[in-house]
Amino acid sequence: MQTRSTVDPRKRVVWGTTLVLIAVTALLGVAPGAATATTTTAPPVPALSWGPCADDRGDGFECATALVPLDYRRPTGRTIPLAVTRRLAADPAHRTGVLVLHPGGPGNSGVDFARDSYDALPTALSDSFDVVGYDMRGVKRSGQVECWNDKEYSAAVDAARGVPAPGALQLAVRQGLDFATACQQRSGDLVPFIGTASNAKDLDLLRQALGEETLTFYGRSFGSYVGTVYAAQFPRRVRAMVLDGAYDPRRYADVPYSYDAGQFVALDTAVGRFLDWCAQNATTCGFGEGKPRQAFEELKRSLDADPVITASGRPATGYTLAYRLMFNINSGKEIWPDLGEALRTAQEHRTTWLLNPPSPASFDFLNVNMAVECADRAYPTSKLLMGALVSAHVASAPLLGPPIGLGPPTYDHNHAPTCAQWPADRPSRFEGSYRAAGSAPILVLGTTGDPDTPYQDAVALAGTLDNGRLLTFAGEGHTGYNRSACVSALVNTYLATLALPARGTVCADETPPEALGRRGTAVTGVDETRDVIPTLR
Repeated sequence: MQTRSTVDPRKRVVWGTTLVLIAVTALLGVAPGAATATTTTAPPVPALSWGPCADDRGDGFECATALVPLDYRRPTGRTIPLAVTRRLAADPAHRTGVLVLHPGGPGNSGVDFARDSYDALPTALSDSFDVVGYDMRGVKRSGQVECWNDKEYSAAVDAARGVPAPGALQLAVRQGLDFATACQQRSGDLVPFIGTASNAKDLDLLRQALGEETLTFYGRSFGSYVGTVYAAQFPRRVRAMVLDGAYDPRRYADVPYSYDAGQFVALDTAVGRFLDWCAQNATTCGFGEGKPRQAFEELKRSLDADPVITASGRPATGYTLAYRLMFNINSGKEIWPDLGEALRTAQEHRTTWLLNPPSPASFDFLNVNMAVECADRAYPTSKLLMGALVSAHVASAPLLGPPIGLGPPTYDHNHAPTCAQWPADRPSRFEGSYRAAGSAPILVLGTTGDPDTPYQDAVALAGTLDNGRLLTFAGEGHTGYNRSACVSALVNTYLATLALPARGTVCADETPPEALGRRGTAVTGVDETRDVIPTLR
């Protein structure tokens, strides 16, 4: 349902070290430098030659390659190829323009995101817009970044544990340095230039190559940061923009330890709410026999001591469980019964999608995820500060904080040990204002129970933008579009007609948990390597 809310946004979870953490980080963080350098020479607009995609699926999409500057300080110098895809508007007589779909990550393929998400779009959008996606620099078809190879990554994640042993922090710091060094050795000609300021400039060159005066844009999770930076650099090129699962951009880029603290708590409290639901709905959940938190801790230790050997021959430990749960909790309440069943299966030491070790495709995703965020975010270089703050983050999130925060370099929550030791320059990092002064209205979408990008980030972004409008989804899970009929109707109307939701609008129609067997589709787990807009139920 749709309601109007006048209450203040949900308060952040606060723990004893928060004020100290923020103050120390602010004092010792790397101060932003001058705004990203501009040049008087415009880079050449790419020429797009459209043709069948290499993996032609007969889905109506065509593909092209765009050559863009590797280093925008040298706009006519060396180039890098970007893979681009589009499907033309189904009703060309009423075509509005181009709708760019940008996935999360960083590390997910935008080409795949556009093609895999097309059928989830309403005809109001697919009829009126050319739907466009691209693999951003460093991703898949656009020059895949490699830091650790598959063998190195497999060894690190297979040795990680759900209950880390003493000395885990020191190991994480050593692994972070090893990963950062490998990035420099194997992708050193690329990693300085994969930051979001350059990605946003690429997007504007694509706009020009497509012959458009303005863009319509939907970005989710990390894609929301790309949209924010694009609007900041090219505010008058925005026709309409939806930023779903949004970042607080200033804290993300300039006060990263403070930003990380919020992510740790958001993830752990989301898992905690699921386990509390299991305690109150023991039959529907099927895990823990009324004491799911205790059972979860015991399960991590049990898998560490006696890993499940998966079909690939690799072990699934308590770390594997934590890694998979980190992504699957993003799906919201509707899969809670499936999570309970998968946890019970893991208790029996049987294979389940919740015990799938990260794959080579996962490693491609994680290499980019780490490298782009290290290019974008200015962590202080002090190892003493790193140790103190990472330890504080882990302590604030007892369910998943220890394995994720003290594990090998993988996803958002444990970037500090690598990024604080990052050897590459950051010329592609955005360092300007995020106000996007002069832009058209931008719709910011936040989910109150988001485990990945805390709701308060969306509130902050909407307040940062000169022309931001916040739409709230009162629910669990990461991002809101097509997980709520209310949200989707408002977003679709805005994208198609530019009509914004009323200020203070809250949608509260999340799909509730259903007992297993009542739902028509089986859950097989989230694949972190593949982002897709869900089909609206």
